[in-house]
Amino acid sequence: MSQEPRAAELFIETRDASGTVRRFTHAALLDATAVEDVSQDALISIASSLSSFDGRSKVTTWVHSIVRRRVADHLRRARDAAPLPDDEQAPAERMSSMIATRATVQQALETLDPLYRQPVVLRDIEGLPYAEIAARLDRPVGTVKAQISRGRAIVAALLRDAPAEPGTA
Repeated sequence: MSQEPRAAELFIETRDASGTVRRFTHAALLDATAVEDVSQDALISIASSLSSFDGRSKVTTWVHSIVRRRVADHLRRARDAAPLPDDEQAPAERMSSMIATRATVQQALETLDPLYRQPVVLRDIEGLPYAEIAARLDRPVGTVKAQISRGRAIVAALLRDAPAEPGTA
């Protein structure tokens, strides 16, 4: 084995072992199986694109851009494969389902510790940028990002464990 392929292999092993790719992927996807699949796709893309890294940005920035593209590909495939909504469902039923979903999300948010609830609401409900949230809450931006990520994960777990609304499948 020549030196260059061994260096590429070592680089990929390091990225995989550090969990960087999985963390980037998990920030965009909630489904653990999808996170694993997309992470593996991203590692393959990183390996095949190593020669394109020109050093003008940080390695993590370059890796993140590849992960974003793999996540977008995954979401595009998932959207294309998703069944179309049943047109047989009456508009009132669809509206009722949307209201129930919003109420369930609101209930999940209300159960969050304020440490997580405040940044999640400011980011996901009010749409504020991370820097503004950090300034409002007088916290470092990195802390705010971590709290939002953790808060989203808690809400997702609560929603996953929530009983199905009557009339929904």
